[in-house]
Amino acid sequence: MKIVLDHLTKRYPNRTKGEADVIAVNDFNFEIPDGKLIGLLGPSGCGKSTTLNLISGLETATSGKIWFGDDDVTNVPPENRGVGLVFQSYALYPHLTVRQNIMFPLENVKGKDRLTKEQMKEKALEAAKLVQIEMLMDRKPSQLSGGQQQRVAIARALVKLPRVLLLDEPLSNLDARLRLATREEIRRIQTETKLTTVFVTHDQEEAMSISDFIVVMKDGIVQQIGKPQDVYDHPGNLFVAKFLGTPPINVFEGKVENGAIVVNGERILEIEGVEDQDVYVGIRPEGFLLDEKGTFHCAKKQVEVMGRDTSIVFDNPASVSESLRAIITLDNRDAIGDTVCFALKPNKVEIFKKDTEARIDYTVKGA
Repeated sequence: MKIVLDHLTKRYPNRTKGEADVIAVNDFNFEIPDGKLIGLLGPSGCGKSTTLNLISGLETATSGKIWFGDDDVTNVPPENRGVGLVFQSYALYPHLTVRQNIMFPLENVKGKDRLTKEQMKEKALEAAKLVQIEMLMDRKPSQLSGGQQQRVAIARALVKLPRVLLLDEPLSNLDARLRLATREEIRRIQTETKLTTVFVTHDQEEAMSISDFIVVMKDGIVQQIGKPQDVYDHPGNLFVAKFLGTPPINVFEGKVENGAIVVNGERILEIEGVEDQDVYVGIRPEGFLLDEKGTFHCAKKQVEVMGRDTSIVFDNPASVSESLRAIITLDNRDAIGDTVCFALKPNKVEIFKKDTEARIDYTVKGA
């Protein structure tokens, strides 16, 4: 089911007299392709959950339209939209068994579409098998782990065969290892059912790992839409560049001068196609190469070894970031001196306008 958001806006009256209204979602335009998983991504308060609630019908749009396929559902009640919604808090009924929790949406169906008790049990079992909890049908939620409870919530959302599946930060209450396993399960289920799915999260790693497309939001405004790796490799502005990536991108104050990116007086990369100007320079942690002849000199603060990765935490007078890190491959870590010389991978270096923070395209000289 294709979802189209057409100039979607949600405005809340400000409780403080004389203050402007709060715009939670501002002129959101996007077409979600049929059968794809979309990650709505951004910091707390950016409008991603409000967007999900608008799609589900739990919130009413101030302006704009919502289409499911050829159907305008903007003013359709949530129970008639055909959505399956999974909440962050699971929202299971503690006094009901797993089977009864999954069956609950079917028991509320009235009229000609109402199923018999046996048909409900059969559909509940099918949904349970899809999320691999069919052996837990007679347990109560209190007898389940957090991951199992989340699977019950997903099965309950799927049992009515919704047109659209909506997931509101479904992994936030799980520990790190369980989050990894559960997000893989969500992707498997979505691939098997081919349901158009919208997944809300503030965790960029979650969104990038399972989404076909990500939508990065800030202050109710869409900053960038694209395939996860494309957005990571080509961020539209400094906010997107800083939000995506763990560890985050290193940001410096610099300038383009005489055909080079200059940071702290050093020509760190020769480029073409950009006029002289002050810029922000972003370098991904994996974009550094230890090189005695490197043109970028920094002061080592410490070396951190984290399994497969070695991180050099360093400082530079032009730094804007609170902490600077370079992820490197190195066998002899003791060889790193107090001053570290870096060469740079050009495809990991970004420059942004100083005023608008928009990304500036450039060509590496000689490339």
